[in-house]
Amino acid sequence: MKSNREKNQRRALRNRSRLRKVANGRARLSVFRSSKHIYAQIIDDVNGRTLAAASTKEADVKGSGANVAAAKAVGERIAERAKKAKIKDVVFDRGGYIYHGRIKALADAAREGGLNF
Repeated sequence: MKSNREKNQRRALRNRSRLRKVANGRARLSVFRSSKHIYAQIIDDVNGRTLAAASTKEADVKGSGANVAAAKAVGERIAERAKKAKIKDVVFDRGGYIYHGRIKALADAAREGGLNF
């Protein structure tokens, strides 16, 4: 019987393989969610480099990283940093997470900030 971790990893890999097919050279907005924090980074898979990153561990993010408000703040911040790096179009990599709650809040805030996906 497979553990929950193995199931999540398979789901994340399945999601990423679909993204590679539709990416067409666009960067990938990858999200990681832990019980205490949420992290987002824009990755150029062709060159294997991180172009922009944001998380709730940064000093100027107030409050807990485990709520929707913090996820919105990270989404806004990643959109700002993407603009500075001249990135407009990305593909959204939710990993193995369901598009709900903090993941959805981060994605919506990034869209409002100007990212297209």
